[in-house]
Amino acid sequence: MAHQTTLLFVHGTGVRGQKYEKTLRSIESRVAARSWPVSVAGCHWGLSTGVTLRNPRSIPTYTDSKGGLSPEQEWLDLWAVLYTDPWYEMRLLQDFDEQPEPVVPGEDPPAQVLRDRIDHFQPADKLAADLAELGLTEKFDSALTQLRTAPEFESAVATAPTDPLEHRAAIARALIARMIADTSADEAPPLGGVVRDALTAQLTTDLDGSGLGISDKLAGLRTKFISHLVTRKLVGERGGLTDAAAPLAGDILRYLARGQRMREFLHRTIADVESDSIVLLGHSLGGIMCVDLLAGEHIPRVRALVTVGSQAPFLYEIGALPSLEPPHTLPAHFPPWVNIYDHRDLLSYTGSGVFDGRVVDIRVDNGEPFVASHSAYWSNDAVWESIGAVLPK
Repeated sequence: MAHQTTLLFVHGTGVRGQKYEKTLRSIESRVAARSWPVSVAGCHWGLSTGVTLRNPRSIPTYTDSKGGLSPEQEWLDLWAVLYTDPWYEMRLLQDFDEQPEPVVPGEDPPAQVLRDRIDHFQPADKLAADLAELGLTEKFDSALTQLRTAPEFESAVATAPTDPLEHRAAIARALIARMIADTSADEAPPLGGVVRDALTAQLTTDLDGSGLGISDKLAGLRTKFISHLVTRKLVGERGGLTDAAAPLAGDILRYLARGQRMREFLHRTIADVESDSIVLLGHSLGGIMCVDLLAGEHIPRVRALVTVGSQAPFLYEIGALPSLEPPHTLPAHFPPWVNIYDHRDLLSYTGSGVFDGRVVDIRVDNGEPFVASHSAYWSNDAVWESIGAVLPK
């Protein structure tokens, strides 16, 4: 039975893959430690709507200067997201833009064919034997049942083309991810990447989805940024440094220029949450997205907004907040807003004086210098006390 309230985490700029998984796991553990009667979910907008940089031609000697991400790292980053959100790719497929082929008279539409395939799917002998040997038969059957009733699945199959290879492969990954997530909840030992990949490959074959790797939609840049002060060193590694910096600065620039897709992704994630009430928890750019979405539309199930390390008040003051321009202020339907900031976090701003007292500002001390202070909120008990005060009792 779903909790009545969901705390929905919306990450900030530059966050991808394993970094997202680590942050969401930290939030889940903090909530569990306090025995709050809420569920935790995440909106990982970065992988699908954030900045991606594929063999850019504007950067001199990009390939020679260590640009690009290995396929192995792309694969690991995708699984890092799927472990926390097994239906993630189902939401991505809602935007599948391949031109549909005309339906042959007398034949079912591709969406119905794919839906029927999943409704009646049974593992082939090899996969069934592997699942049984691992003691995962019941977990897999449960994952299959959950997928069949998930609204994300229904929306995903609606976009299936005549030969939905990408849909089948994504469904296979979703089922394995759901099974692993349910197994992890029972504190079972990790399955391991080799076994996971073997099960995924066999299931993909059973679903006739072989022949695809990770599509461009699911790939992102995951290179850690390392600063160098020597110009020659910078030039020599310009490609790699651009890969690392692009998501950080690029996400913000892309949002301010074309943020509608990001807000639509957030809106769709909210719609997929089954709880009666939702509290949005937005960090950095994620908080800006939340403010913009809620300022432009009344979403009754969103009962409160908590922003952490947010730049929304500053963007409003300089006329750069997409949804709201001075002197206009927050609409009457905007939910209660708590804004948590650290005076050492130079990317956090206060909102009470900007929005005529409609924002409750709470100052905390993360005990870290900038820039570490911007990401250190989740280990601060004072932050969680403030979040707990917002959650419905």
